Amino acid sequence: MKAEFVSQIEKRIGIEFKNKNLLLQAFCHRSYLNEHPEWKLGHNERLEFLGDAVIEILVTEYLFFKFPKAEEGFLTNLRAALVNFQNLSSIAKKLNFEKYLLLSKGEKKDQSQKAKDSILADAFEALVGAIYLDQGKEKAQEFLEQFLFPTLDEILKNKSFKDPKSLFQEKAQAIFNITPTYQILKEWGPDHNKMFEAGVFLKEKLIAKGIGSSKQEAETEAAKKALEKTGWNEI
Repeated sequence: MKAEFVSQIEKRIGIEFKNKNLLLQAFCHRSYLNEHPEWKLGHNERLEFLGDAVIEILVTEYLFFKFPKAEEGFLTNLRAALVNFQNLSSIAKKLNFEKYLLLSKGEKKDQSQKAKDSILADAFEALVGAIYLDQGKEKAQEFLEQFLFPTLDEILKNKSFKDPKSLFQEKAQAIFNITPTYQILKEWGPDHNKMFEAGVFLKEKLIAKGIGSSKQEAETEAAKKALEKTGWNEI
């Protein structure tokens, strides 16, 4: 089963690993170890840590040369849009990574969509870390050129690189002369997998709510919903 699993992923990404265990580990969530004490490879968090850093430097380099006259703020926003968990999880879904994730039965059953997306994004980062260790920087760059960098066109077209919180504040101040405030309305889940619900307010009026795996992410989601609700994202 594991050999077939490795072969299928290699075919999907177009890379044949020298160390197959690295590829297996990249898809192993921490929860899997609780139900499989015989598993000796460990979970994917260290590979995710490495992959996150590799993606950041390669994306930074790509944007730096693609937009030679762009200011730092513009490049920072583009990079954030490229590497956020929604974009990475979207790519992982297109590659059908969900089929190959090694999760506990409980984790498979109890996840919200946000939690699933977060786990998929983590697996994408872990895979890049595994490619970097197994094949080197050049192959990691080729992988990102094939699957991540092309998503920039859609990001630019939809202007989704603009930070929703900054944009909502800019519009609220221009139209009503009010600075939005945020409150965490609810939080739930275990410490290692907490979820938050944030509300964005204009004075005392609740405009929209957002859910995320961190307070910042929940606030950003609330701002995004508020822009859609007010129609300010189209102005």
